[in-house]
Amino acid sequence: MASLAAEILNSETPEAVVVRFAGDSGDGMQLTGGQFTLSTALAGNDLATFPDFPAEIRAPQGTLFGVSAFQINFGSREINTAGDAPDVLVAMNPAALKVNLPALKPGGLVIIDTGEFSKRNLDKAKYDVSPLDDGSLAKWDVLAFDISALTIEAVKPFGLGNKDALRSKNMWTLGLALWMFDRSRQPIEDWLKAKFKTKPDIADANIAALNAGHAYGETAELSGPLKQLHVPPVESTPGLYRTITGAEAISLGLVAGAQLAELPMFFGGYPITPASAILHHLARLKEFGVTTFQAEDEIAAICAAIGASYAGQLGVTSSSGPGIALKTEAMGLAIMTELPLVIVNSQRGGPSTGLPTKTEQSDLYQAVYGRNGDAPMPVVSCNSPGDAFECAVEACRIAVQYMTPVMLLTDGYIANAAEPWKVPDPADFASFPAKFLEEKNAGDTLLPYKRDAKGARPWIKPGTAGLMHRIGGIEKQVDTGHIDYAPDNHQAMTDARINKVLGVSVPDQEVALGETSGKLVVVGWGSTFGPIRRAVDNSRRKGLDVSHVHVRHIWPLPKNLGPLLRGFDNVLVPEMNTGQFKTVLRDQFLVDAKPLTKTSGQPFSIAELELAIGAFFDTVEGNEGGEVPVNETQLPSPEMDV
Repeated sequence: MASLAAEILNSETPEAVVVRFAGDSGDGMQLTGGQFTLSTALAGNDLATFPDFPAEIRAPQGTLFGVSAFQINFGSREINTAGDAPDVLVAMNPAALKVNLPALKPGGLVIIDTGEFSKRNLDKAKYDVSPLDDGSLAKWDVLAFDISALTIEAVKPFGLGNKDALRSKNMWTLGLALWMFDRSRQPIEDWLKAKFKTKPDIADANIAALNAGHAYGETAELSGPLKQLHVPPVESTPGLYRTITGAEAISLGLVAGAQLAELPMFFGGYPITPASAILHHLARLKEFGVTTFQAEDEIAAICAAIGASYAGQLGVTSSSGPGIALKTEAMGLAIMTELPLVIVNSQRGGPSTGLPTKTEQSDLYQAVYGRNGDAPMPVVSCNSPGDAFECAVEACRIAVQYMTPVMLLTDGYIANAAEPWKVPDPADFASFPAKFLEEKNAGDTLLPYKRDAKGARPWIKPGTAGLMHRIGGIEKQVDTGHIDYAPDNHQAMTDARINKVLGVSVPDQEVALGETSGKLVVVGWGSTFGPIRRAVDNSRRKGLDVSHVHVRHIWPLPKNLGPLLRGFDNVLVPEMNTGQFKTVLRDQFLVDAKPLTKTSGQPFSIAELELAIGAFFDTVEGNEGGEVPVNETQLPSPEMDV
């Protein structure tokens, strides 16, 4: 594809465009990207976003590790990822330019605020010579001007000092971007008026900056070669759409799940990146019977949720890797007491504090195996922001119907990313009303651990007349629930808990793209869905015999998954860890799954996966036996030079 700059100059219309806004963590790049996303969604384009921000709460201004970026891929066709390489990079300072320039496509357009290229800022970004002067930007199209000065001039009528005036710089930049891609300013103006309704002067100053950036684009078109680019809307199924992030979708899905179970919901949480957004969203949904509780620590959060489930509500808790580790003992308590509980794990780079704002999939072992004793738990994984809604509903269903804690796996990318989401019809979801035991279930005797056909014990609200029973973390006697350390009893109860989880009803595994058998299947889970789908689609267009399978139910696995995988000669498993799901597949189905791993804190790119698939077929065709070499290092990895 020709460079975006060339397309703008020639008035060509690409199917998709990738734009990245980058600046200091105080420059409002996430807000700029979010509002550009809103305008893009309203324009009818399909889109996917990738907010990428530093771990430091407030990194020193102008430093390389303080750079915040927001990338959006939008177009007139189906969009599955936030894009590999930007067509346009907006760099608000030297550090943002240095960190993000290597990702920009050759021939791409870089827009630079020259007002920030002072000697001091160049030194902070480790530039010996300004890149504006040394010819290092020659392979890109450069639009460099003093955005800072233009912003100050635009808001001068409002009497703001330079420091306050420069806070509107992101709106000036947004105005230019809105002009470049033929977006309406009205939704942004309405948002600014609502956000600053108690400070109308601030709203007016930001609107003035927005309009000034837009006007600059119009002027540049009149006086220079830059032309406006219009990306047509995507063809989509009629319906009500909204832009949604993964955290929002999970929150709404949890509420929907509680409604379908006809239960009030209690959410116990403790702030941790990137899971905190779920607590923030749920706190605004009290009218739906949601109680939110910010606990003093992770252990208190999950124990409060377990207590709520014991009392007859749907208990929910949420965290990320380190917090999930703290909750582990209480998860065992929920498994032993056999109470419904939903645990949302927004995975991030680890171990320990690791990479708080970067994405990873390295908690799969923790989700499937990571508790003391034989402590089985169903695990569900969502593959995109929109998919998170259905997965949250599914996690609630399993928890209520099988009286068990359930872990819902998402990650930092899904939690923060946004995409258009068709609001589902509530009638499409079957209800699963919770059933409480209200009278003794064995004649004149209460058996609190007598199991139904699903293996679930009865749910008994405390205080129900005549149904007083014992509950806790010590092993219970079969049926009666009395404390019992007997060897045969522990064996029976261990088997019962395991069989209940293994018997959870999950749908058969489908093929996301391609055939049900062939030379190669690429198996993914979680947020790798988008890049795998696009890479497999591109590879199939080249004539390669490759299919894509994406697994939602991590534990128990779909019953047909093993036979399905055995229908392929080879299995490749890309994941953002060191090969955890690959190990699970080998363990459960004895298939020779090969890993393709990445732990950089960044999502897989389409190009990385395409190269891996292409190199795989090159290897097979060069091997007389037609089999993949045993040495897994011969498979290309994003961390190798391929």
